[in-house]
Amino acid sequence: MITLLDYGAGNVRSVINAIESLGEKVKVVSDIDDILTAEKLVFPGVGNFENMMQILNKKNYVDALKDYLLSDRPFLGICLGLHALFEKSEEAPDNEGLGLISGHVKRFDIDLSVPHIGWNGINIRKPSRIFNGLRGDEKFYFVHSFHVVSEDNSAVLTTTNYGLEFVSSIQKGNITATQFHPEKSGDAGISLLKNFLEPGNEKKTPVYVSRETRLAKRIVACLDVRSNDQGDLVVTKGDQYDVRENWIVRNLGKPVELSRRYYKEGADEITFLNITGFRDFPLEDLPMMEVLKLTSMNVFVPLTIGGGIRDYTDKDGRKYTALEVAAEYFRSGADKISIGSDAVLIAEEYLRTGEKTGKSSIEQISEVYGAQAVVISIDPKRVYVTSPDEVNHQVIKTEKKGPNGEKYCWYQCTIKGGREDRDLDAVTLAQVCEKLGAGEILLNCIDKDGTNSGYDIELINAVKNAVSIPVIASSGAGSVEHFFEVFTKTEAESALAAGIFHRKEIPITAVKNYLSGKVETRKFRGVL
Repeated sequence: MITLLDYGAGNVRSVINAIESLGEKVKVVSDIDDILTAEKLVFPGVGNFENMMQILNKKNYVDALKDYLLSDRPFLGICLGLHALFEKSEEAPDNEGLGLISGHVKRFDIDLSVPHIGWNGINIRKPSRIFNGLRGDEKFYFVHSFHVVSEDNSAVLTTTNYGLEFVSSIQKGNITATQFHPEKSGDAGISLLKNFLEPGNEKKTPVYVSRETRLAKRIVACLDVRSNDQGDLVVTKGDQYDVRENWIVRNLGKPVELSRRYYKEGADEITFLNITGFRDFPLEDLPMMEVLKLTSMNVFVPLTIGGGIRDYTDKDGRKYTALEVAAEYFRSGADKISIGSDAVLIAEEYLRTGEKTGKSSIEQISEVYGAQAVVISIDPKRVYVTSPDEVNHQVIKTEKKGPNGEKYCWYQCTIKGGREDRDLDAVTLAQVCEKLGAGEILLNCIDKDGTNSGYDIELINAVKNAVSIPVIASSGAGSVEHFFEVFTKTEAESALAAGIFHRKEIPITAVKNYLSGKVETRKFRGVL
């Protein structure tokens, strides 16, 4: 029996699913005795250090955790579960950590995008049984803005490079903790979890020991999910956001089955965009909840869900906040949530008042779950102008001239699936959302959607150069060369595609094979 400490924030379902996939049973902590009597304790943490420590103190778990850790029984901390072991964190200087390891938690102060999101490697510093069966050159999934600084060098198990060399895992006796997420790291992560769960004392060092790691560019499979005319949830794909063909919703497959296929093909992340407004359902019955639960049982890479993350009232008059909706999605298996149209309205209000209210969905979700959990989905289109002085927007000089020879353009934001234009440009929207706490930008392009003509490089560079958070390039992919182009002509961390994957025109494996040796990617050797 494996005991799991769930303090109430983030996606623990995936950790439970990963452990259960290995034939183990999981007991979730409900009181202090569950911690004190545990044989093996797993502590996954996501979000904010202050929120985590306040909840642990409120539930009187701190002393029980310290007793367990000092007994040197098997312990695995994940992400914030690693941070908690240290004395303090810059994220919350007034809140003490557990203090098991000397050192502190520090925010990344680097020239690269923060949060550090994606697949990176590990530099192994000492042998350990958790490396059994690993080669040593695997990549694991990271998503964090803060890293630990250990004053106890003997506890450092691995380091990772991202602008600097930071501690990515520690091991002290039977206590192991990782900055990366094993439950989201595919076959390599499942192997590591298996090694932790199984008995044994033999320490091993993999054959391959790196001196410096590199962050991989991510290939993201996107599934636009909506109900068809028969009321079934299907994956569809629009042509410049029109999902109907001959008046019928395009049906390209079932969301759970397709996501499993993409996982097997080596997708680095999977994004679900719910493009049907389910406004009459009680929160617990929203159709996408079941999709996430079923997907997370077999798919061990990050899952993002977008659509409907806002305040709403169901048919029975029950009111829900965006934070409540997000919480249910996280607990159903989502790792990140995507906010689209509402982000535009939130940004417009911020620009009107110049003030943060702390009440917007972006601010609230970021505060509880961390910036890395909030993705802003932007749906812009080109508007050509003859001069930058014509509009009060951020304008770029374009190599693709307009219909009347215009040399300039700006990217107009839209809402409601591209059906309504707003007087706001994509660059400004991205900048405002970063200020409000968003951790990543999903950058679509209405002009490119469904064209298979390649990504809008100028748009991506304009936004990427304006923000310090990661950007996912989207819309327009039609060949493997387009992925190479976007990764070599922009600094985008990820590239997303949908239709070409759904229709099997270009398998994800073909993209990975083409990029191999040209662009740093996660090598894919199949799943367990």
